Amino acid sequence: MSRHWGEETAKRYLLTKGYLILKENYAIRGGEIDLIAQQNEVIVFIEVKQRKQNSHGNAAESISPQKLKRLTNTALHYLISTYGRDDLAMRFDAILISGTKERHRLEHLKNISL
Repeated sequence: MSRHWGEETAKRYLLTKGYLILKENYAIRGGEIDLIAQQNEVIVFIEVKQRKQNSHGNAAESISPQKLKRLTNTALHYLISTYGRDDLAMRFDAILISGTKERHRLEHLKNISL
């Protein structure tokens, strides 16, 4: 079983909701963004978290303030390197997946912040 099934599941979910996937696994020194998408005029930076079970905490608990800071820095780098500016409409989302590839629950948290 692929260890990236969670990201593929999240991508398929976003496509069914009308998002345009711009980039997958965008990485720079010091940060990575799992999915970058566009919904209408908004660039959406998406962190995908997957857990088989909640015994070590749920997926949402693994998104720390430090992780959000790294996401922000990476997102600004993407905007500047791709569009030449960092003042575009954007937001940060998280897609949390709990369970197995065959049986899971997906939760989409929009506009997460520090």
